[in-house]
Amino acid sequence: MRKEIDFLVIGSGIAGLTYALKVANYGKVAVVSKAFADETSTKYAQGGIATVMYSPDSYKKHIEDTLVAGAGLCDREVVEMVVSEGRDRIEELIAWGTDFDRENDGNYALGREGGHSENRILHHKDTTGKEIIRALLKRAKNHSNIELFEGYFAIDLITQHHLGKKVTRHDKDITCFGAYILNPQLNKIDTILSKITMLATGGSGNVYRTTTNPVVATGDGIAMAYRAKAVVENMEFIQFHPTSLYNPGEKPSFLITEALRGFGGILRNHKGEKFMHKYDDRLELAPRDIVTRAIDTEMKKQGRSHVFLDCTHLNPNELISEFPGIYAKCLSIGIDIRNDMIPVVPAAHYTCGGINVNKYGQTTVSNLYASGECSSTGLHGANRLASNSLLEAIVYSHRAAQKSIQLFRNIEFKREVPDWDDTGLILNEELILITQTQRELQNIMSSYVSIVRSDLRLQRALDRLQLIYKETEDLYKKSILNRELCVLRNLINVSYLIVKMAINRKESVGLHYSIDYPKIK
Repeated sequence: MRKEIDFLVIGSGIAGLTYALKVANYGKVAVVSKAFADETSTKYAQGGIATVMYSPDSYKKHIEDTLVAGAGLCDREVVEMVVSEGRDRIEELIAWGTDFDRENDGNYALGREGGHSENRILHHKDTTGKEIIRALLKRAKNHSNIELFEGYFAIDLITQHHLGKKVTRHDKDITCFGAYILNPQLNKIDTILSKITMLATGGSGNVYRTTTNPVVATGDGIAMAYRAKAVVENMEFIQFHPTSLYNPGEKPSFLITEALRGFGGILRNHKGEKFMHKYDDRLELAPRDIVTRAIDTEMKKQGRSHVFLDCTHLNPNELISEFPGIYAKCLSIGIDIRNDMIPVVPAAHYTCGGINVNKYGQTTVSNLYASGECSSTGLHGANRLASNSLLEAIVYSHRAAQKSIQLFRNIEFKREVPDWDDTGLILNEELILITQTQRELQNIMSSYVSIVRSDLRLQRALDRLQLIYKETEDLYKKSILNRELCVLRNLINVSYLIVKMAINRKESVGLHYSIDYPKIK
């Protein structure tokens, strides 16, 4: 199939759908989702979305909390922009049908999470992301200009490279003309020409063995943008969530939201001892990198595979009312959080770096935009402040939509782009070649490029990744493509970027904690 579309949106989470809804009144929109449209990282966001609602909170406090968590590497102008514009964007979510919890007096019920100096987290019980996606998807499905392509997989962005021109990373005039998309119904690769392409593909947690991300979070957009010679940055800053449910074999790992610690949950080791006082005065509500390293240290000291989150001292009725999803999940594996401590372990959770964008979501490749977790805006710096991610997505998708609406009518389709040619390629039926390599990749990243790093471990990871890369590229070049092979290729690309950027950062800061360098405060 060959198709021309005004706006091609790759990804159907909060970033992709917000953008799609805003541009849909001006042109035709195709939203490509590699699974069901609601199967995104947004759906699994339990805690909520941060914004300033009532005094004594203020923009100044939220800005300062973000800058402190980012360990000095945030772009202050971006932080001020996102925080000050976020309230209007959240009001839009509410107008579109998102239901946030309220107090008896009608005010919004605001939670507090690590690194926040005030209660400012809007939430819908412990399923906030699921509620947001429900509202956005309902609206998108009812819009006549939006077409959803569920189960379709983006292979690569189309640039001058596909017209026979050699493109280098130093070129200033690289342009995106659309994307090649794997059509699951025909098992063929479609050519989708677009005036503007938005990458909203989420993060890359599945480069690790243990992650809270859904299985679709494989860094596809970041990898595609990198291959298209867009600037990618800060990939060394991978945030590990301190508390995922310790339940070996379950993928993705079930997230135990930070809001539960904000509600009063206490971390304890296997001796039943509190331990956060040894690491930070903010205790359980220290920024995530600090809590994660504290848990990692306690696990290593005692030779254990997890620690515990103790909620047994909290009001049981309020506990169940506020966190029904966590209560039900834990009960399903024999843990009653009213009486039993929850076994928890850190898990890869969020990609703080990604595709470099300006304040309108524009990448360094013309007509290519990015928003959400796959992008690098300057908001998060070296460590994301809890619940700033959904806020970032709606602010940047709004700004990207504004810019796209201004520009798209003056953009012509590149109709000379060739269709995908798989002549002479073979159908590879040995899936073991792919699945075994993916397990090997995840083991390398989990062993050498995790919470605590060193130059020796990083170099060992890079050496092994180069072998895997060569094997996979050889297989890719002679195979009729399938989704599994393309996912593996993307995972390898993203892993390389994480390791290479970690090696190049000769300091220990934020989420990049190296034993070879002094920690930057």
